[in-house]
Amino acid sequence: MYRKVNPETMGRDKFEAFCFSLGLKVARPRNFRKTTDSFGVERFPNLIEGREVTGVNQVLVSDITYYEINGQFTYLTFIMDLYNREIVGYSKSLSLRTITTTIPAFNMAKKRIGPENLKGAIFHSDGGGQYYAKAFIRITSSLGMKNSMAKEVYANSHSERLNGTIKNDYLIPYNPQDEADLSRELARAVLMYNTDRPHKSLQGKTPIEYRRDNPGKPMAIKKITTTIEVENNSPSYFPTSTVQHHHQYV
Repeated sequence: MYRKVNPETMGRDKFEAFCFSLGLKVARPRNFRKTTDSFGVERFPNLIEGREVTGVNQVLVSDITYYEINGQFTYLTFIMDLYNREIVGYSKSLSLRTITTTIPAFNMAKKRIGPENLKGAIFHSDGGGQYYAKAFIRITSSLGMKNSMAKEVYANSHSERLNGTIKNDYLIPYNPQDEADLSRELARAVLMYNTDRPHKSLQGKTPIEYRRDNPGKPMAIKKITTTIEVENNSPSYFPTSTVQHHHQYV
């Protein structure tokens, strides 16, 4: 918020204290329940750890999460360009099948980026079955892409963090009431994330701004040594990670 408002009369710490004094603070419950069991599933080596990314279309990262409306779970798949944190593809479905999750999300990304620009690119994910299903691998292989997988959850933390951001900062405040409403609000959330959300790692710019202003500035992917929190599946809190056992559905 500080970067967006950019107040001239106070620094970041004073600004935060001022906001907190007015009750402008979002309580974030800790996550307790683990909702993915992809630990130890490694179909492809991790190709992105310690790698330097010098532009867009070099490394795409993805994950599947879920959102609940009136007891109905909807599965959300996001694909993000790691260089500028831009969501380039996503899908929403009521099933965890590959043809309703990763494939439509990837088809959106392919259309947005252009298939000719994906040759040699790395597609990184967790060990979910939708990412090593034959139908999905055929698509990435046909484009000359390299598949990469995280052995542990924290090795795909960029996607995990994106899941939480979209749900906690956009969808929950938007409060969609049904599936049709969720489709509209999901599209709005992706648009706002790409065009209106500044990132500290992007010099305070939005994903779209960074892509425009930094077409070829190197960015190293640091080795991740800390684990992320696992999910809380209680009715009062929407989880911020992948759906339980999602790698079983191919």
